[in-house]
Amino acid sequence: MSLPISIPLLLPQVPDREALWPYLGRIDEKRHYSNFGPLVKELESRLAERFQAHSSHTLQVVTTSSATLGLELALSSLDLPKGSHILVPALTFVATLTAVIHAGHIPVVTDIDPASWLLTPDIAKNVIKESNAKAALVVATFGQPQDTVAWSEFQKSTGIRIVIDAAGAFGSQWVTASDIPVVFSMHATKSLVAGEGGFVVCGDGKTTALIAQLSNFGINLNPDANLPVGQLSYAGSNAKLSEFHAAVGLASLDSWDAQAEKRQTIYAHYRQTLDDACNNAITWQSGDILAAPNTLSIRVGSSAKREYLERICAEKGIGTRRWYQPLLHQHAKKIGPVIHLDTTEADKIATDLIGLPFSVFITTEQIQQIADIVNKVVSNNH
Repeated sequence: MSLPISIPLLLPQVPDREALWPYLGRIDEKRHYSNFGPLVKELESRLAERFQAHSSHTLQVVTTSSATLGLELALSSLDLPKGSHILVPALTFVATLTAVIHAGHIPVVTDIDPASWLLTPDIAKNVIKESNAKAALVVATFGQPQDTVAWSEFQKSTGIRIVIDAAGAFGSQWVTASDIPVVFSMHATKSLVAGEGGFVVCGDGKTTALIAQLSNFGINLNPDANLPVGQLSYAGSNAKLSEFHAAVGLASLDSWDAQAEKRQTIYAHYRQTLDDACNNAITWQSGDILAAPNTLSIRVGSSAKREYLERICAEKGIGTRRWYQPLLHQHAKKIGPVIHLDTTEADKIATDLIGLPFSVFITTEQIQQIADIVNKVVSNNH
């Protein structure tokens, strides 16, 4: 019998009323609630400054009402022929898949690196011919950053356009190449929170301007363009970030550095506790130390051990999740068309990958309780 959840999988941290009051007061004063308001512009400016500190190229930021719509609009800004094949990794959230479909293209699901769990330029190079891809929607899976310079070189050498889905990678994913749009999420479960929202960072001002226009239905608002102001020049969407969401985003950004340090400290302690308890019998995603982790996932060695762990956790009221499963090519047939290439490594990872509870509110006692349970599972060969 499962108990009510006592240790939730995720517990969002959103700015409280006191942190929001100054920004909400400014909304009341201006009475500007949407359509590229002053708080949205301030949020974009502050984010651009943060990214600019890590790049030698001039960068622009444009906000959207969600990261999913940010992905769709970034793909649309590439101006590819409808029905183009777009490479996507097998292990990612379903929004990566639906963004490609809603942009009018066909997802081509391909494999990932067995250690980093990422789609890499080398993997993409190996499937260029059989995929017939015109672009790739590359993911910073579980917040692990992608190499924008390597992807820029790939784009230049192959002609295959690149967009990076860095939904959960704020603080770790930087934009060091000027020609790669990178999309971030400000969903309530992320470290930078707007409740709901997203933004795109890119060094190409034409790209960010087009995404902004597409987010406002595709209406031309530029008096210097060779079109009348108000003319619909693209079939865009209503994907603008509201002033209220920008207020939450700004308040979250005010305290982000302190919260990121807290997340990193908790994650490091959690990982060490698990490794000590399990005698290094679990497998972690390889890569950089994340600035502000949002989730915690491990591989436990077999599907049977994962099922055993899930059963024990359910009995004790501990939340778990098989993150990003089913894999993208395993969803309902009516979602298609979806092209499935070889995904041997992703299929292996999916057999024993599991997400454990993680938030800034988890306690050392809860971490130890979880570690003891994981140890019981991975040390049981039956």
